[in-house]
Amino acid sequence: MFLAVDIGNTSTAFGIFDKNVLKKTFRCNSDKNLSANDYEKSIKQELCEYQITDCLISSVNKEVENAIKTGIRNIIDKEPLLILPTGKADMKILTDFPETVGADRLANAYYAKKFNLPAIVIDIGTAITFDVVSKDGDFVGGVIMPGLDMQLKALNLCTSKLPKIELKKSKKAIGNTTESCILSGVIRGTASAIDGLIAQSENELKNEATIILTGGQYPFIIEYLKNRIDITDRDVTLKGICDIYNSQVFL
Repeated sequence: MFLAVDIGNTSTAFGIFDKNVLKKTFRCNSDKNLSANDYEKSIKQELCEYQITDCLISSVNKEVENAIKTGIRNIIDKEPLLILPTGKADMKILTDFPETVGADRLANAYYAKKFNLPAIVIDIGTAITFDVVSKDGDFVGGVIMPGLDMQLKALNLCTSKLPKIELKKSKKAIGNTTESCILSGVIRGTASAIDGLIAQSENELKNEATIILTGGQYPFIIEYLKNRIDITDRDVTLKGICDIYNSQVFL
């Protein structure tokens, strides 16, 4: 069996695959204060029923990458691989600085290649990213904007009176309390931004794109989007990591 790992800024997602079938997912916090031994114990509990033979990691968090990688190596007795933007691939990275593209974005883009192209993967997590694949199957760039929690935190930290609030549903556009005003601005405002950026991206692509929505916080956004969404799947990045492993690219 194969283990896909997506190490993010806030949390780390794990996916256990039997051939190409996702059998189980689990998550933990991306905590730089945890040791390799700490991660090993928690991961080992989740893997106890599975015989993992290989592991591929997508990481955007160097502070916890080594600890998680070491913990997994101790469990499966094999060195986990890392996705590298400099690896050989059947998908060109047509950006000015290919080596700076996040491994999670490459996984999202590679997953999208199996659908009608062009395609746009919108990943709503700590940050919100658009990963755009051209009609020729190449990664051409995208969009990076603050995630929902990041926006809520910034409003609290950068002002003297706005409170820290929890992410929840926005009941109406015109808020009648400070909390409802903030939720409307962050959630509905982000949805409007996403709609606008989809339209602008498709205009630049000169084609209607397959729109794929993923990320742990997409349920907070989806009902406010006016644009067509073709695919919703929280596990796009994990499945993209599996596709990369099977194709032996970006390694």
